[in-house]
Amino acid sequence: MIVLGIETSCDETGIALLDEHARVLAQALHSQVELHGAYGGVVPELAARDHIRRVLPLLEQCLQQAGCSRSDIEAIAVTVGPGLAGALLVGASIAYGLGYALSVPVIGVHHMEGHLLSPLLSEPAPRFPFVALLVSGGHTQLMQVERVGGYVLLGETLDDAAGEAFDKTAQLLGLGYPGGPAVSRLARQGVPGTYHFPRPLLTSGDLNFSFSGLKTAVLTAVRQRDTLSEQAKADIARAFVDAVVDVLVAKSLAALRLTGLRRLVVAGGVGANLQLREQLAESARKHELELYFPPAGLCTDNGAMIALAGLMHLRAGQPPARWDFEVRPRWPLASH
Repeated sequence: MIVLGIETSCDETGIALLDEHARVLAQALHSQVELHGAYGGVVPELAARDHIRRVLPLLEQCLQQAGCSRSDIEAIAVTVGPGLAGALLVGASIAYGLGYALSVPVIGVHHMEGHLLSPLLSEPAPRFPFVALLVSGGHTQLMQVERVGGYVLLGETLDDAAGEAFDKTAQLLGLGYPGGPAVSRLARQGVPGTYHFPRPLLTSGDLNFSFSGLKTAVLTAVRQRDTLSEQAKADIARAFVDAVVDVLVAKSLAALRLTGLRRLVVAGGVGANLQLREQLAESARKHELELYFPPAGLCTDNGAMIALAGLMHLRAGQPPARWDFEVRPRWPLASH
């Protein structure tokens, strides 16, 4: 079986082909960073228009790479939410139209479920059950995962997601868009302890997050100086990253204690952050935990994770979607 995965939830067009053993036969990704950079963030209408231009050429590229034709596709998985409505409609329209033309099943996939399951593409792959820390541009959540489709929400952000806080901090430091990778790189040059920012909800007694206050702390630090040297920017970035990482690690360990599980899976774009990986790895060694990340190239949005989610739902016996599809810009994963 060859499964086609299509991801168009936001500002990246991802296409991938997987076989029945969840091996990636081919994948292609187009990022819209340059397109949206001039606006300091994603412009939904421009995102949707660009997806229209990219999906089919990227599909042909993947088919050539895998040595396949469209008739070899036996199932299609596509992101139907959450995300930007117009962007989701592009991917879904093409997926369902192609599925109808080829008479193959189409599986609508939750975008964050794709991230959650993406570490299963790594070697070694985690076994169920596990706790998942989902950290991306729009989501910060802790989930208890018993099986495919069996998700219990343990905690989530009450305001900004970690990725949003990274982007806002980047704007305050004049680093442009997208902000996450730029802040992380700059933080490596910062001196620890020069600034100290709060660790929101660190001792709240629950597993929820809050990152909006960190943006205010960064804003205050920036306004305290008439001009910021490059070293001062690096020190602020370091203090910000340290605060975010401390909270994410502490809450993840608390989730493992609460559930009694010893296996932690980290997914989403912020999961590529080097400082987060290092601190989680140190905690895992200290507490003898199992820790899993997706392959580095699959941390951000991509078609392979969507194809994998679709394949696993097919294995679990989920019926294919009807042709009168809908997209769900807002869609809680725990209700999936």
